[in-house]
Amino acid sequence: MSTETSPLITAAALDVALGAESLWSGAGRRRSAWRVLDVRWKLGGPPGREEFERGHIPGAVYVDLDTELAGHGEPTDGRHPLPAEADFQEAARRWGLDDGDAVVVYDDASGTSAARAWWLLRHAGVRDVRVLDGGIAAWRDARMPLATGPAPAPIPGGLHVRFGELPTLDADAAAALADDPTAVLLDARAGERFRGEVEPVDPRPGHIPGAVSAPTTGNLDDTGRMLPPADLLARFGALGVHPDTPVGVYCGSGVTATHEALAMVAAGLPLPSLYAGSYSAWSNDPERAVATGNR
Repeated sequence: MSTETSPLITAAALDVALGAESLWSGAGRRRSAWRVLDVRWKLGGPPGREEFERGHIPGAVYVDLDTELAGHGEPTDGRHPLPAEADFQEAARRWGLDDGDAVVVYDDASGTSAARAWWLLRHAGVRDVRVLDGGIAAWRDARMPLATGPAPAPIPGGLHVRFGELPTLDADAAAALADDPTAVLLDARAGERFRGEVEPVDPRPGHIPGAVSAPTTGNLDDTGRMLPPADLLARFGALGVHPDTPVGVYCGSGVTATHEALAMVAAGLPLPSLYAGSYSAWSNDPERAVATGNR
């Protein structure tokens, strides 16, 4: 079993961590060792900056998932390939991150987009990264204060990024994992997309042959917060995932798959390997077979 610190933080615990003062003074001076990133994003847009300006956690910095947490390439690279290491370092420094900082990320989608920032920062070597459980809704529900309008630009940080801290898969490795009877490749998309009943964005409906449907929404309770660790462990066990099982995760474009990874860590399981290109890359390659139905 994993011995990692929980990747989640509650609104109450974040409030205590930040203290009574804002992270940033009006002059941009830091008041806390914690950094907070707002990663609100929706498939197809619009970007979340307007939502950020309507109300955000005081001191938070807005992060644009499409331009700062993803690269751009050929269709066979997927819709949200990993950014180049140098580009991600430049963005993280722009957010004010330094080596040794503790980071909290949140969104308005139960962590399904904030998890992308969590995963990338961990992949880049940042040790202490948490996702606000329940996102901005949990902060509001706890009656915590919100700031409005554009946030002051933080003092640029000096974070040194080194990709390679978390396991990844390319298409060949994902296919091999799906074919391995001792391993599991989880598909984090909605069940109807896995089965090929609907496909709103990718060229061919269906899933990677041999993958197992595991919609990430099944990791959440009715309030949009992560299920308790014991419930998550039981859910993954029913999907064939155990502490010693080799596991890969994918979704449509490599965003919600990171939330599946987050849930596994929250359950106390080892981090799975991420197929960052995910189904958007797979389905754009005509040489890759596609399956439909439940298996």
